[in-house]
Amino acid sequence: MIMPAAISLPADLRAVLDAVRRVGRPRLVGGCVRDWLLGLEAKDFDVEVPGVTFEELHRALASFGATDVVGRSFGVIKLRLGGVEYDFSLPRRESKTGAGHRGFAVAPDPELSDAEAAARRDFTVNAIALDPFTGALLDPHGGERDLRARVLRHTSAAFSEDPLRVLRAMQLAARFDFALAPETAALCRRIADTFAQLPVERVWGEWDKWATKSAKPSRGLAVLEETGWLRHFPEIAALRGTPQEPEWHPEGDVFTHTQLCCDALVRLGVWRDAEAFRRRVWLLGVLAHDFGKPATTVRGERRGVARIISPEHEAAGGPLADTFLARIGAPHELADWVRPLVLHHLVHHSGPKAEFGASQVRRLARKLAPATVDDLCAVMLADAFGRPPLSPQESVSLIEKLRARSRELELQHLAPRPLMLGRHLLALGQPPGPAFKPLLDAAFEAQLDGTFADETGGLAWLQKHLPPPT
Repeated sequence: MIMPAAISLPADLRAVLDAVRRVGRPRLVGGCVRDWLLGLEAKDFDVEVPGVTFEELHRALASFGATDVVGRSFGVIKLRLGGVEYDFSLPRRESKTGAGHRGFAVAPDPELSDAEAAARRDFTVNAIALDPFTGALLDPHGGERDLRARVLRHTSAAFSEDPLRVLRAMQLAARFDFALAPETAALCRRIADTFAQLPVERVWGEWDKWATKSAKPSRGLAVLEETGWLRHFPEIAALRGTPQEPEWHPEGDVFTHTQLCCDALVRLGVWRDAEAFRRRVWLLGVLAHDFGKPATTVRGERRGVARIISPEHEAAGGPLADTFLARIGAPHELADWVRPLVLHHLVHHSGPKAEFGASQVRRLARKLAPATVDDLCAVMLADAFGRPPLSPQESVSLIEKLRARSRELELQHLAPRPLMLGRHLLALGQPPGPAFKPLLDAAFEAQLDGTFADETGGLAWLQKHLPPPT
């Protein structure tokens, strides 16, 4: 591995490090060192300081800004500088005291050796420390070697004491295109039954990183499969072995297709430019888009030819997407965005293919809300590119026609809203009552059909359809 240029530190953090080295030996640890060695932007700087007591470290930091010593029993002090929070910690020993992710006794120990301090970290690539003043690497567990080989390897046998580390392997493999070392995969299989010990919010934390930061999301799914942890996510596990029609899906079963689709999504230009929320919605939508296939796949006939078909799998997949998102602890509102993308991911292959009518696009935008036509197009493009070596051109052309039509109608980013409201009926002299809703619903249907497009037209429509005076 070619050593990158010296790590770039914020000026205010460097000043703090200068002060801290008068009392201890500060070194950068964890993800910031890993990312720097990979040639990525180093951020989220964490600092470990051996050779100093907690009180000495606190005094050195207190003059620079607000400190939070809520982690005192763990030997952690949080320092806020210019709106950024940095963790300063003492080396510490950990011992297992109970089940789950939180069942540990932690004891700060300033005299721990570098190798002992690093051994508590999950993977060797995260157990590399850097002296910020000399640039020297402290790598007692061969993390740089594994970075070069793009391998995730557990640092010590203590890995098995924290089952969350398996899901950490899942998202790290996806983010950095890493493979899992065989011995680490075997260790993960031995602790597969401990999944139930994990708090669901921590499960979501790892899935969220997979959904927003992946460079090759299929790697994460592969980690779940080779560790035996895929069984904890049955909606995904069921995809493995579900066959597809070779003429339409030469790539293999539904699990393989889903992996290819996820990877295709993150290669799209819109993904690179998207904010985290959109990435989350799209990748989870792509992951779930064929959840309905295992239950609906049969051998049947299509245009007189025997085929493997999955009729109505879109409708079957919607509830399964909801179940999966609840299982991984996703925020409740996320299902409202992901579900319609699953339900409508084949809309471009239904009905006349030459053109998308204005009424069709209006109704689609309404069904997708709060997700949008642009969100759906991202999912459908990923699906189209997930069938190699089949050309995606026919699907891509249809998707672009849908996107263009939605832009013409200014519906690519939002759903149509009713032009006629209760206040319009009141203005026409109608008394409030149960008759309002069916009349306004009918007015909205007429609006979606294109019968009227503005308030004046809507009022004219209402006047024609008002109930006769009693």
